[in-house]
Amino acid sequence: MSAKRFPEEFKVQAVKQVTEKGHSVASVAERLDISTNSLYIWLKRYGSNSEHYQELSEQEKRIKALEKELKRTQQERDLLKEGRRVLCGRVKEKYTFIKSRLNQYPIKLMCQALQVHRSGFHAWLQKPESKRAKDDKRLTGLIKQSWLESGCVYGYRKIQSDMLDLGEVCSKNRVHRLMQLSGIQAQVGYKKRKGNYGTKPSVVADNQLKRQFDVVQPNQAWVTDITYIDTHEGFLYLAVVIDLFSRQVVGWSMQSMMHTDLVLSALLAAVWRRKPKQTVIIHSDQGSQFTGYDWQRFAAEHNLSLSMSRRGNCHDNAVAESFFQLLKRERIKRRKYKNREKAKEDIFDYIEMFYNSKRKHGYLNNQSPTDYDKTYFMNQENV
Repeated sequence: MSAKRFPEEFKVQAVKQVTEKGHSVASVAERLDISTNSLYIWLKRYGSNSEHYQELSEQEKRIKALEKELKRTQQERDLLKEGRRVLCGRVKEKYTFIKSRLNQYPIKLMCQALQVHRSGFHAWLQKPESKRAKDDKRLTGLIKQSWLESGCVYGYRKIQSDMLDLGEVCSKNRVHRLMQLSGIQAQVGYKKRKGNYGTKPSVVADNQLKRQFDVVQPNQAWVTDITYIDTHEGFLYLAVVIDLFSRQVVGWSMQSMMHTDLVLSALLAAVWRRKPKQTVIIHSDQGSQFTGYDWQRFAAEHNLSLSMSRRGNCHDNAVAESFFQLLKRERIKRRKYKNREKAKEDIFDYIEMFYNSKRKHGYLNNQSPTDYDKTYFMNQENV
C-alpha cells in the first residue's frame, strides 16, 4: 500500500499513547499500522520535551483559569436566578436561603451575591431557632411531601389546599415563600422544539447505497455520520467515516462545533489514509453539513460519489448508527468527561487502539477490521 499521510490530531493522540498511556512504541505502531520510525519522529515533535507540548501546557493553564472564572460566573448567575425574590427581602430570609443551599454554592459567593456579611450569617447560624423558624421547618417538610406525592407537579395553590386538608393553618403566601426558599417549583408546560422539516436541504443526492451494506472490496462504499459526547465543558462532536467492507473507521474528526469543517476533516483523513484509486460511494444523511457546496466540491475533487439517506430514515445509514451505539455502550455509557480533551483521548483510544485494531467483529468472522483488511490484501497479492 502507498505511504499514508495523517492529520496532526492523529499524530498527537498517537504520541499520547506512548507518553501518557505507557504503551511501547512498537505496540502502538503495530496497532495503528504505522512505522516505528514515523512514531519516533512524532515523539520528537509532539512529545513532553517539544515546544508544541510546552505551548499546550501554557494553553491548558490559561484554559483552567478561564474555566474557574466561568464556573464562578455561572454559579453567581444561577444563584441570583434562584434567589431573585429574596434579594430585596429581610436579612433573615437571605440567611435562610443561604443555609438551604450550603451544599450547592460556596458561602462566600452567596454572601457577596446577596449582599450580607459572612460573619453575620455565621452568627445567625449559632443562634437557637425561633418558634416561627421551627414551625417553618416542620411545614416545609409537609410541603415537600405533598409536592413529591403529586409527582413534583403541584404549585403553591394546590399544596396550600393539601395543607388545609391536613389541618395546617397557613396562607398561600407563606407556602409560596417556603417553596421558593426550598427550591420547590411546579411543573409547567414546555416549548416544543421547532424543526425545519418544512424546508428542503440545499442539495440532495440519490440514495445509491440502498441499504446494500455488504460490499466485496475495500474503498467501494463509505458511510459517514455525526454524534455528540457530553462533557462538563460542553458537547464534543464526533464525525466518522467507515469503510463498509471491513467496518473500519478510516477517518474521524472531533470538534466543539458541528460545522461543515467537522465532516470535511473526517473525510479528508479517510482519503489520506486509504488513497482510493477508484470512485468511492460516500453515504450520509441529509444533515446541513452534508448538503452544502463545500461538501459537494470536496467529493468532486477526490472522486467521491455522493449518496444520501431518505429524510428521517436512520435505517438507511444503519452501519454508522451501529458504530455509535457500540462506542457509547462499550466506552461512554454512564460516563461524563471532565473536559473535551479527556473525551478526545478516550475516544481515540477506543477507535484506534481497540475498535480498529483489536475488537473482534461478528460480521468479519470474529476478526478485527484491521486484520480483515490485511487478510484481503494478502490474498490479492497471492492471486
